[in-house]
Amino acid sequence: QVQLVESGGGLVQVGGSQRLSCAASGLTFSSLAMGWFRQAPGKEREFVAAISVSGGTTRYVDSVKGRFTISRDNAKNRMYLEMNSLKPEDADVYYCAARPGPVSYSEAYYLAPAEYPYWGQGTQVSVSS
Repeated sequence: QVQLVESGGGLVQVGGSQRLSCAASGLTFSSLAMGWFRQAPGKEREFVAAISVSGGTTRYVDSVKGRFTISRDNAKNRMYLEMNSLKPEDADVYYCAARPGPVSYSEAYYLAPAEYPYWGQGTQVSVSS
């Protein structure tokens, strides 16, 4: 069974930076497509960024393009989300998600929460003005 554990959340000032980390165990990390999502109270979970099995393909929601960077280190079984120029609207609970990627295509990525069977417990990101 896959276990995902996020870390790195906390309080940051507007315009500041923060780095989230997701540690994975239970499956071969290098076979997993990964993603970051966020959710505010009473709202649906929102796609933030995705990365393919190989790490060669990434996708972002428009609101974070140019500010956030998703990456992965298959040797460390970790995925990261580097967040820069943080805005008040970035404040949410951030979730790490994973799913097995297709064997024959290492550049597949997934954008919808329903496509991910494995989730972390979430980490709170707060942005103060």
